[in-house]
Amino acid sequence: MQLDTIKSPGGSGSEELVPSRYAVRVGDIEVLVVSDGVLPLPTQMLGHNADPAVRSAWLKEMFLPQKAFDWALNAVLVRSGDKTILIDAGLGSDPDLHLPRAGQLINRLQATGIDLTSVTDVVLTHMHMDHVGGLLVEGVKDRLRPDLQIHVAAAEVKFWEAPDFSHTAMPPGFPDALRAAAKQFTKVYHNHLRQFDEEHEVAPGVVVRRTGGHTPGHSVVRVASGGEALTFAGDAVFAVGFEQPDWYNGFEHDPEEAARVRIRLLRELAGTGEMLVATHLPFPSVGHVAVDGDHFRWVPVFWDY
Repeated sequence: MQLDTIKSPGGSGSEELVPSRYAVRVGDIEVLVVSDGVLPLPTQMLGHNADPAVRSAWLKEMFLPQKAFDWALNAVLVRSGDKTILIDAGLGSDPDLHLPRAGQLINRLQATGIDLTSVTDVVLTHMHMDHVGGLLVEGVKDRLRPDLQIHVAAAEVKFWEAPDFSHTAMPPGFPDALRAAAKQFTKVYHNHLRQFDEEHEVAPGVVVRRTGGHTPGHSVVRVASGGEALTFAGDAVFAVGFEQPDWYNGFEHDPEEAARVRIRLLRELAGTGEMLVATHLPFPSVGHVAVDGDHFRWVPVFWDY
């Protein structure tokens, strides 16, 4: 598989009017950002601890709707040496949540010409359903390799044995859906789990590191080769997190720690100048972090054709 020569989606009604994948090369490592679709959510989820008037002003400045807007859902495929690594697996399908524009990852990988049997490893930033759900789509496990390794922080697996939602601010139905997805995922894939404590090298130049915050086992993945680097931040960074890094996201199980993690990570990335990709930044979400006074600024890359 060469990510720069994969075929374009087409035929069988799979043609799209907007792009859903973006290829980046990090030294000798190939990275493909794939859109899993979008998730419509209330805007208060971006900062439920913020003054509503301040939040409303920020949304207006960003030309975003006041009540609800579409959160991007991004996953990443990495090729390093003889390993093909899927970082997060998208939402999958939950008919009770009525989210028809999300859960597109498996179809888009197939349309791109990527066979699931080529995936040697999966890395999970955490076990929220929009990161594990794609693996629970009917028939997917049968198409995966029997020796597939799924890398996840041990603290994350432990947390979902009895998850605490007391500090979250989610729409109705989401806590139950998250619990159910995590429970099903652990049951279906327990023999494939490769748990780590703080840091683990999945393949040459591909290192997953636990940050905590968003969930106790939330992790980020750094890809480095040839003096270049890219960090997939999972849910540590949201669109509002650059200008308002201390705003609490409704899905954060420990919002105070999540804010500390976010600020620390953004400072690191601003210092190194390496690329950033995150689950819920607008596709393809590839950019850099700049310091802007007491806050940060996201600088999207110019698309490379």
